[in-house]
Amino acid sequence: QVQFVESGGGLVQPGGSLRLSCAASGRIFSIYAMGWYRQAPGKQREVVAIIGSTGITNYADSVKGRFTISRDNAKNTVYLQMNSLKPEDTAVYYCSTHPSTYSWGQGTQVTVSS
Repeated sequence: QVQFVESGGGLVQPGGSLRLSCAASGRIFSIYAMGWYRQAPGKQREVVAIIGSTGITNYADSVKGRFTISRDNAKNTVYLQMNSLKPEDTAVYYCSTHPSTYSWGQGTQVTVSS
């Protein structure tokens, strides 16, 4: 079983930046592709960024050029650097494997508002 603990969210003004972290349990973290997902009020959860076990990344069009996903396998941690934040980025952000096959963590709230 793998569990995820997300952190780093908060309230930020449009144009600001945040860095999210996700600590994963499990000794075989490094073999998984990992993803950051988000769910805005009234909307379905969507994937925003993916990083493969070899470091290859892929992004949703809505965040391309603004968000950067990275991972540190030694620390069982995946990160999401979010720059040039927009109000439409407001959501609860989660991490999981990609595709997600484990229970979701509690997520971390990101609110972009002036």
